[in-house]
Amino acid sequence: MRFLLAGSSGFLGTQLREQLVGRGHDVTSLVRRAPGSQELRWDPYAAPLGVEVVEAHDVVVNLAGSPLVGNPHSTRWARELMTSRVTTTEVLATAIAASERKPVFLAGNGISYYGDQGSEPLTEAAESRGDALLTRVSRAWQAAASPASEAGARVVVLRTSPVFDRRSMPLKALRLLFAAGLGGRLGDGRQHMPVISTRDWVDAVVHTAEHDVEGPVNLCSEVTPTNAEFTEALGSLLHRPAVVPAPSFVLRKAGGELGGLVLDSVNAVPRALLDSGYAFSDPDVRAVLAEGLSPSR
Repeated sequence: MRFLLAGSSGFLGTQLREQLVGRGHDVTSLVRRAPGSQELRWDPYAAPLGVEVVEAHDVVVNLAGSPLVGNPHSTRWARELMTSRVTTTEVLATAIAASERKPVFLAGNGISYYGDQGSEPLTEAAESRGDALLTRVSRAWQAAASPASEAGARVVVLRTSPVFDRRSMPLKALRLLFAAGLGGRLGDGRQHMPVISTRDWVDAVVHTAEHDVEGPVNLCSEVTPTNAEFTEALGSLLHRPAVVPAPSFVLRKAGGELGGLVLDSVNAVPRALLDSGYAFSDPDVRAVLAEGLSPSR
């Protein structure tokens, strides 16, 4: 298959590109600098993307967006977080909608779409609640893909959970924190926090391209742990105590727009993946973290 990939320079984009090429797929990256081999230049903020570009591919994947790591008290950072995701998605969706030969569109998104919903199991049919920054971003991000779906293209919305891998955030920082004996639950630890390993994220994304999957897809492990269960598992795997809790009021005050994110409870269920026959390599938090601490790929 021929893939057109936006956001190939990030950690997940790099991993996806390498696996696709390794599986024999043809991958072209969209870049904003002078292009090299297997690359095409685009500027989503200045010009539309030519219809001929998307028509030359079977699958278009958008993982582009400004980093989540930034100053949570900055309105500029929050604005760029929103604009970068919505604009790139709109440009690609519009080009797909205008094309005669409509490729599949795998549109990046976040599991924060659901907002804080306690212990209620959340399949892809669940509604979005609340007004947290990343929830607002995810709603607008998803809406930006609508031109493609309304024009008849098969669109998959990749509601991505935090991916735990020692080579990237957040596990890169958490490993050092827990190794120093400073790890602990966040707040009371009862909030559900979706997780997924890099290999399951990559394999699941490829699965959605190769199978008849459409609409939102929760990219998370089969069983979503609570923060307390996550904390216990990581401490156990690192053979370090995890007894230094972070009080809720400190997290909310210090974290600005993202302060409540780590306290929100999202008990996500990957129903679309399971119903389509996807088999997880890392179905629970301990497996996810074990793979993340010692990646097999």
